[in-house]
Amino acid sequence: MLIDRFNRRIDYLRISVTDKCDLRCTYCIPEGFTEFEKPANWLSFADIERVVGAFARLGVSRFRLTGGEPLLRKNLPELVARLARLPGVQDLSLTTNGTQLTHFAHQLRAAGLNRLNVSLDSLQRECVQTISGKDCFDKVINSLQVARKAGFEQIKINMVPLPGVNTDEIEDMVAFCIANGFILRLIEVMPMGISGRQQPYLNLLELIKNLQPKYHLHESNRDFGGGPAKYWESLDGSFTLGLITPRSQHFCATCNRVRMSVDGTLYLCLGQDQSLALKPLLTANCSNAELETAIKQAIDLKPEKHEFNERPEKIVRIMAKTGG
Repeated sequence: MLIDRFNRRIDYLRISVTDKCDLRCTYCIPEGFTEFEKPANWLSFADIERVVGAFARLGVSRFRLTGGEPLLRKNLPELVARLARLPGVQDLSLTTNGTQLTHFAHQLRAAGLNRLNVSLDSLQRECVQTISGKDCFDKVINSLQVARKAGFEQIKINMVPLPGVNTDEIEDMVAFCIANGFILRLIEVMPMGISGRQQPYLNLLELIKNLQPKYHLHESNRDFGGGPAKYWESLDGSFTLGLITPRSQHFCATCNRVRMSVDGTLYLCLGQDQSLALKPLLTANCSNAELETAIKQAIDLKPEKHEFNERPEKIVRIMAKTGG
């Protein structure tokens, strides 16, 4: 087991396979941003497989592929298949904006991908275009139906409520998720990079006070993927809502995850700068023991908590650079 200095068990690794994205969501990548990592510096599939194998041997069982937009990485289903075969990998999921998912959903499911999170911030075409910078609404909606047909039973919709932009659509999104059997996750904006800091966030703890009686929601103890969301379920089981509240009620005391960027840098916290570069070790063809020792040393760097509220200006790297 990986246990950090604050007695938290680390059992979840999020892996960025590219920091590039085909959208420019207002809370993520600044308009005109071009400082993406050069492909020559990306970890190869073999390197990613080695890192995941090492984490799995250390007791980590949950892995998520992210970006940027991970489906922009060429031959991603091949990587999924390689990771799914590794001993100790019990849960393998992917976060996507949905623009490419129609083309890959069946391949990903066949390769061994367990679950999907799909970003969808509005059910209005114009609003989606305003937030994402592209008219991609039809692609995303179609991809959700294709993913269901491909055999993905658990599909989560990630929605970032932005005051004055899409917060009036939350109940419409609830109805959409009930009708389609999707899990809805509402996420407070994280102040990462200039784009994130410029966005006001909606306090989701206040929101749940209104949604709870209307949809007969009760707190759930079920495991929906081991991430940071706190889940609520309707009494009849027709609807599940997850709230991710890094601003109104942080969950640092129970944080169980670390992130690896596309260049092999382990980030120990979204809201802090502690990190450890694994690529030099991999390039030097380190032994498995050396790789595992480096991972343990990295976990010792994990801070107690972020400072999103106290020092929102602190993190200058954008979310896509860290890994979503």
